[in-house]
This record gives sequence, structure tokens and C-alpha cells, in this order.
Amino acid sequence: MKERSSIAVIGLSIHTAPVEMREKLAVPEAQWSRAVGELCNLNHIEEAAVLSTCNRMEIYVVALSWHRGIREVMDWMSKVKGRILAQVKQVIKIGQASGGLGKNIDRLFKDAISTGKKVRTETSISSGAVSVSSAAVELALMKLPASYSLSASMLLIGAGKMGKLVIKHLSAKGCKRIVVVNRSQEKVDAIREELSDIEIIYRPLSEMLSSAAEADVVFTSTASEMPLFLKEHVESLPPGSQRSGGLRLFVDISVPRNVGSCVSEVETARVYNVDDLKEVVDANKEDRLRKAMEAQTIIAQELKSFEAWRDSLETVPTIKKLRSYAERIKSAELEKCMQKMGEDVLTKKVRRAVEDLASGIVNKLLHGPLQHLRCDGSDSRTLDETLENMHALNRMFSLDTEKSILEQKIKAKVEKVQS
Repeated sequence: MKERSSIAVIGLSIHTAPVEMREKLAVPEAQWSRAVGELCNLNHIEEAAVLSTCNRMEIYVVALSWHRGIREVMDWMSKVKGRILAQVKQVIKIGQASGGLGKNIDRLFKDAISTGKKVRTETSISSGAVSVSSAAVELALMKLPASYSLSASMLLIGAGKMGKLVIKHLSAKGCKRIVVVNRSQEKVDAIREELSDIEIIYRPLSEMLSSAAEADVVFTSTASEMPLFLKEHVESLPPGSQRSGGLRLFVDISVPRNVGSCVSEVETARVYNVDDLKEVVDANKEDRLRKAMEAQTIIAQELKSFEAWRDSLETVPTIKKLRSYAERIKSAELEKCMQKMGEDVLTKKVRRAVEDLASGIVNKLLHGPLQHLRCDGSDSRTLDETLENMHALNRMFSLDTEKSILEQKIKAKVEKVQS
């Protein structure tokens, strides 16, 4: 294997692209499996998974050819223009169901989840406004007059996962009442049963504008691909109350955005989206930087383990062929031995003893070479040394694993697509 497949990540985030660009990559959740399938049908993509939140859109692939694989994914992204709504655990579930998640990306995401848990446990980095929902709540309270921040009228559009977290954070801050507009009442009832410290009032979607007219702060968190609030809608609303200084705050944590950018032109409205949450995050910057450095140390350790695991895959074909080579010799020599001894001597006990002797000799002879093919970080041997041993064994035993496995895979994929 002179060339190895590569794990690559292609995408953008809040740090590299504004929400106007990120929302252009939106794809309905129902198209998740189809997107993964389309990626895996590309000539140079062996495995694929897509992760998208309101802050980022990333495509993870195992590329049989780095440059060609990246180009194929970029071309696919330019054609699709969509987002696949999922969190990390959903990536694994959907990827496995669609067949796009192979051993490399499956291990990558599972290790990412366990590493995330370890980071949160050991650094307390999840405290403070680090999530979109918690930052949205803190931003809204920062913008309200201090004396009215907890008594202001709160409205939430959308009772999904993010909406539920907004209610949780408002309750934790001391808010006692919130109106929730949602397509169905069942989700709101379920949240009400779980969160007993805050009064939750349900309103149907048909009452969205009338509910907004009564609200000081409007949080929006739906999967709608079209804006729910436009300039003409907000202009028809009465001015905000004294509790919000005569203004109405729109905190939009949806991607694509639920509040049109034109709403910011309304004099009595203030619009904030996910990119504006940096203000809240920056307020805790020093503490978060310290915790981030601690997290980086943990991540580096776990990354080293993942890389050692993946490096060990390099030697798997050689290990298999070497053992198969030894087993063929053992079987052939055993057959010769049995024929020489004759059937009259070969009782079951004698046959078992001879077979065990042959297996023992093979295992002991293979122990040394196989030890030198280990690449799991358990000893001081470097990857280069391990690969050098692999190449030497290939040559000495004519194992023929040096032929480009990647070329074989690419050829098979091209033939599959063309058929």
C-alpha cells in the first residue's frame, strides 16, 4: 500500500463564513440518507458522513485519492446547496443506515463523542454560555433593561430540541412564564410536563403574529426554509413595551434564518442571529480559553490513540497474508507427515498431538514478525519502522500486498457507477 486512503473534512463554520452563506447549504432533514448515498457513489469516496448545526456544516469522507476526492465533494456541494440537520449521534445512526459509514468514520465519530464527554467532565467547559441556546438567552437578557430582564414577555416560535433548551435556560435564569407557538401542541405539553418551574402557554401557529404583538422578546427556532417574519409583518406590530425600552427583540437561532434581514430596518425592532452570539461568548473568553487549552491536551491524547488505531490498519493485509501463507505450508506439511505415518498409526489422539505441534511451531515462528507489525502505540516503535517491517515481510515472503489496494478500490467504484 504505497498510498493510503485519507480522512478529510470539507465545510464551513461560524468562524469562516457568515450565516448568509451557511444557510445556502441547507438541505431538509428528510434528504440526509440520500445525501450520504450520493457522496458514497462518487468515484473516489469510500465512506461519508455529514454533520450540520446552526454553527457549522461539515462533510467527513474517506477519500481514495485526496485531491480527486476533495474536488468531487466540492462539486457535489456546489450542486446540492443544502443542509442536513443532525447532531453527532444522529450522524452515526443515519450513516450506518445508509451504508455510508465505514469503520474509519464510525470509529472517528464514536471517539469524538467519548472525547467530548471526557472534556466536559474534566474541564467543566460546558458551564457558561457555550451553547447556542444558552448564549441566545444571555444575549436577550443583556439587551433588556436590567430592571425588567426577568419580567419581560417571552415568546418562543418552535418547540424542537433547540427551543426546548431555550426554555430550560430561561427557567434557570429565573424566568417564570413563556408563550410557545408551535405547529402541534403535543411537543409543548411534553416540555411542560418536564419543566415545572416555568409556566408554558401554548399557542397555534395561526396566532404567531398576535403573540408576537404581545412579546418583548421573540426567540425563533424552527426548521422552516422560508422566513417567518418579514419587514411588513413587524411593521404592523405595535411598539414594544416599557419592559423592553419600546423595542421588540428578535433572537433568531435558526439556520436558515426565520427572521428576514429586512426586519432590522424596522425602527422598533432589533434582530440578532446566531452570528451575533459571539458577543456573549466573548464575555467569557478568558475562562473559556483556559478550559479550551485543557481540552486541547485531552483531544491531542485521544487523537494520538485514534491515529495509532488507524495506522495499525496499514499492516492488516500483510498480517492476514503472512498468517495465510504459514497456514498453507503447515497444512501441506501435515498432509505429507500423515501419509508417511500411515493410517494404522494415526489414532485421534496422535493426529491431534501432531496438529497441535504444527500449530504451536507456526504460532511461535509468527510471533516475532507479527509483533513488529504492531502499530498501536504500545511500544516505542515508530510508524515508519513498522511500515518498513511490513514492506520487508512482503518482499521476503512474496505476499503481494504491495499492489495498490487503493487503485483496485477506485477501479471497482468506477465500474459500479458506470454499470
